Amino acid sequence: MSAPSLLGRLIPFRLQPSTVDLIAVTALTLLAVVVIRLPLFSETIVQFGVGLLFLLFAPGYALVSALFPNDMRPAAVADDTTAGSAGSDSTADSTTADAEMTTADAETTNADGGSTGMLPGRLYTGTGIDGVDRAALGFGSSVAVVPLIGIAVSLTPWGLGVDSTVAAVAGFTLCAVGVAGYRRRQLPAARRFGVPYRAWIAGGRRRVFSPDSRVDALLTVVLAISVLVAFGSVAVAVAEPPDGEQYSEFYLLTEDTSGELVADGYPTTLVVDEPEPVVVGVENYEGATTEYTVVVELQAVEIRDDNTVDVVDRERIETFEPTLDDGEQWQTEHDLVATMTGEELRLSYLLYTDEPPATASTETADQSLHLWVDVEEPEIVVE
Repeated sequence: MSAPSLLGRLIPFRLQPSTVDLIAVTALTLLAVVVIRLPLFSETIVQFGVGLLFLLFAPGYALVSALFPNDMRPAAVADDTTAGSAGSDSTADSTTADAEMTTADAETTNADGGSTGMLPGRLYTGTGIDGVDRAALGFGSSVAVVPLIGIAVSLTPWGLGVDSTVAAVAGFTLCAVGVAGYRRRQLPAARRFGVPYRAWIAGGRRRVFSPDSRVDALLTVVLAISVLVAFGSVAVAVAEPPDGEQYSEFYLLTEDTSGELVADGYPTTLVVDEPEPVVVGVENYEGATTEYTVVVELQAVEIRDDNTVDVVDRERIETFEPTLDDGEQWQTEHDLVATMTGEELRLSYLLYTDEPPATASTETADQSLHLWVDVEEPEIVVE
């Protein structure tokens, strides 16, 4: 008696081709629940990889397996089965059908030690789907099923959360696996879907240890290295994600009639020496403490034919110098008090993250905001 293989020593029982995929999905589901729940794996590459594979594949594949328990079925076997179930029209026909079905079972069993329902050289009908289609439909179905489960969970007393969603998806997956296993057992052995994993393992072992040529051996090594590099790149990207975009948020607000600050209702007309309140704000997302300078100027400008702007006169209204830690927000209300009159004047807010030049401008500023206003002389009241 030959010594057991490595797979045989690791797995004390013989996995059937018709159940190995369902066992794998069940194992993935249980592993995902453990990895997602244990704090040990929190925010790690293991939790990310297992959780993503579980959500994007397991529930959809289990559903497809429950809906389609049979493999691609030979047309000849389908016809023979129909003929055999027609009754006692011909004893010879029935015997022939049973013989061919027996042959089908023998051929599929000889393929990899289990029943796959796939016979070489036979014409197949569309009464089932093969492994490639199942995998593709598994991903597609998961994308459709998981959001629906999330909606259903959100309507329960537990609400939508990580634990409740994972529990619901896992429960759905295990129920679908149970239905798939039951439906496969109701089919003849030759019609059940199966995964020829032993043939795959034998083929892989042959390619690695007994290649047909040096070229095949080299290609196998290159493929293995490529897979390892790809997985390593993903692991590094997840474990050490690149820093987000560094920026500063710069904005103007006004106060509405209810006292709330809104990005609307900006002044369009100012009166000389009469204050008009405006709120200016800065938020620091630069990743470090930053010293800002905000320059507020009223500018008289000329717009040329090429849409360039020349500043012909300027009046500095205010200067602010806030220092903000990363993530900190600063707001202040200040009064616009103009002394320069004119129409279509540009009220400019210029933001600098370092020392501003002597003459501030939109060209030198890191960010700029502007409003177009008319500045009028106050009305003279005659008594």
